[in-house]
Amino acid sequence: MSVEIARSHITMPAINSMQFDPSLLARIDDGDHDAAPQTDAGYVALIDKRVLERECLSHSLEYHRIDRKVLTFSSLGEWRAASRTVGAPSAVLFNAGNAAIAPQQLVAEISELVNAMSPAAVVILSDNQDINVILDIIALGVRGYIPSSVSIEVCIQAISLAIAGGRFIPVSSLLGVRDLLGLSEQKSLSALAFTDRQSAVAEALRCGKANKDIAHELNLCESTIKVHIRNIMKKLGATNRTEVACKIGSMATQR
Repeated sequence: MSVEIARSHITMPAINSMQFDPSLLARIDDGDHDAAPQTDAGYVALIDKRVLERECLSHSLEYHRIDRKVLTFSSLGEWRAASRTVGAPSAVLFNAGNAAIAPQQLVAEISELVNAMSPAAVVILSDNQDINVILDIIALGVRGYIPSSVSIEVCIQAISLAIAGGRFIPVSSLLGVRDLLGLSEQKSLSALAFTDRQSAVAEALRCGKANKDIAHELNLCESTIKVHIRNIMKKLGATNRTEVACKIGSMATQR
């Protein structure tokens, strides 16, 4: 028996006319029904002039289930042209790329971006780790500065934090601020060869205790406490007890 299928009952789309829609990537049913749905509360505008990096980053954000749609643009100008259609974003991720760009040019571009995209939360992704440049950029009102060495999960968390009103600054940048303030030569408490008494006095100073209280707690006279403090200041290179407290506190956070 022969079977004839009527071609009029079958519609096959032309392969050449099919286009890949990146927004469908997060909606593909792969059997995992616990995937977090995207919300309608705005979108994340990803701005990067490099096509390959822009598309790879966009797909990575969607693959790791960022809770907002990601729209990509090659420049601020392209976003402006599309803004009447797509509306305003909740956040902007601007990939500044490598450190080859002149710092003044980078700061100028970001300043224009922050002003144009307000009130959206602007997050910068960059290879430039110059603490002076980072501080200048933070001063422009950006809500986050992400080094390109972080994972995609950290990037998503930084964007979410920025949208929620927080500010993301990497630990490496905070350490850079410490270096800028001249605290980079600090050593750990153990490396300073404090005696047990000096360590106890240093910890008490960190807590803001007065000499009289320290003497009472350690069962020593105040004159002895003053000698310990002078020795501690000498080892730390500090000029007063307040500076001692700050340096001890900084070292305590590194342990």
